[in-house]
Amino acid sequence: MRRWIIAVVLVVAVSAGGLGYWQHKKTAAKVPRYRTARIERGDVIQTVRASGTIQPIKLVEVGTQVNGPIKKLYVDYNTRVKTGDLVAQIDSTTYEARLAQDRASLIQSQANVEQTRAKLVQAEKELERTRKLTAREMLSQAELDASVAAHDTLVAQLKVAEAEVSQSEAVLQQSTANLGYTTIRSPVDGVVIARNVSEGQTVVASFNAQVLFQIAGDLGKVQVEASVPEADIGNIATGQTVTFTVDAYDLTFTGAVSQIRMAATTVQNVVTYPVIVEAANPGNKLFPSMTADIICEVARHENVFKVPNAAFRFKPEQSSADEESAEKKSTPARIKHGPRIWVSQADGSRLHPVSVTLGITDGSFTEICEPTTLAEGEEVVIGVQTAENAQKTVNPFTPQMPGRRPAR
Repeated sequence: MRRWIIAVVLVVAVSAGGLGYWQHKKTAAKVPRYRTARIERGDVIQTVRASGTIQPIKLVEVGTQVNGPIKKLYVDYNTRVKTGDLVAQIDSTTYEARLAQDRASLIQSQANVEQTRAKLVQAEKELERTRKLTAREMLSQAELDASVAAHDTLVAQLKVAEAEVSQSEAVLQQSTANLGYTTIRSPVDGVVIARNVSEGQTVVASFNAQVLFQIAGDLGKVQVEASVPEADIGNIATGQTVTFTVDAYDLTFTGAVSQIRMAATTVQNVVTYPVIVEAANPGNKLFPSMTADIICEVARHENVFKVPNAAFRFKPEQSSADEESAEKKSTPARIKHGPRIWVSQADGSRLHPVSVTLGITDGSFTEICEPTTLAEGEEVVIGVQTAENAQKTVNPFTPQMPGRRPAR
C-alpha cells in the first residue's frame, strides 16, 4: 500500500514538472528575441548612381558634297590619321570637264568685255567729232542724238559684259571647289571608328552631305554621357568626382562632371537629364559606345555616428498604449519629434524609442547627427525573431545557387 502511494506521488510530481516546463517553454517562445546592431563611428558617403555611354570628346563626321563613285579609299577602321591626310577619292572626271567648260566660258566673257570696250572707244571719238561738227552747224541735231545714243548703248553693254565676267568667275570658282571636294581629307587628328562606304560605291549628296567616315579625336580622354533621374539631378554639380566601371575590365575609372544639360528626356514617365563626365583613358582601354555604370559622390561626412537603415524600418509589435507608457517612463531628454530608433533595456524586457536627427545616407547606413543621447557601441534594434520562427539574416548580395531562394 505504501509503495503504491509513493508511486502515485512520483507520477504526479513528474507530470506537474513536465507541465510546468512545457508552459515555461511556451511562454518563453512568445517572448520576442531582437536582432540588434551597434552604433558605429565611420564615414558615410552619399552617392548617385546612373548608367551612361562612353563617347569621344570630339567626334567628326567626314562627308561629301558631290556625287560620284568612290575611286579609292585610303583608310579603314581604326586607322590613325592626321589633319589633311587623304582618306578617300571620288571619281573627278565629270568635275574636271565642268571646270574646263567654265574656264572657257570665263575666257569668252573676258573677250566680250575687250570687244565692247574697243567699240566704246571708237564711239567716244565719233561722238566728239559729231559734237564739233554740230557746233559748226555742219551736222544736224538728230545726228548728234544718234551718236550719243550709240555711245550710251556701248557703255551699258560694257557693264553687262563685265557682269558676265564676274558671273563666269563665280561659276569657275564653284567648279574648282567641287573638283576639290572629290578629294576627301581628314579635318582632325584622330582614329577612324566608322566607315560607311566601299570602293566603287556611288555616293549621292542631295540636301545633306553623305557621311563617309566618323573620326574620333584624341582618345586619351573620353566623356561619359549619363542619364540621371530628375529626383537626383539636384545633387549633381559640375566638378564633382565620379567613378565608373565598364563590363570589359575589372577596373575603376575616375572622372569629373563637366556639364549638366537641360535637354530632358522622358521615357515611360521617367524624366532624365544628360550629365557629361570627362575622364582620362589610360592605354585607350575605353572604346566608344561602351556602357558605363557611374557613381557620383555628392556628399561625404567623416567620423560620424551611423546606424544600419534597418533600424529605421523596425517597428515593435505592441499597442499604442504600451508605446506611450514606454515613452512616459523614458528620459524626457530622449523623447523628441521626428525619426526614431528603438533601444532595448539591459534585461531585454522592454523597448524604448530614441528620437534622432538624420544626416546623409549611403543606402546601407544613415548618419545620426550630433548632439545625441546615443553612444558609440550602443545597440539598436534592427529586427525581431522568436524561438518558434527563428529568422536568419541573409546578405542580399550573396550569390545564390540556381533554383534556391534566400531565407525569409
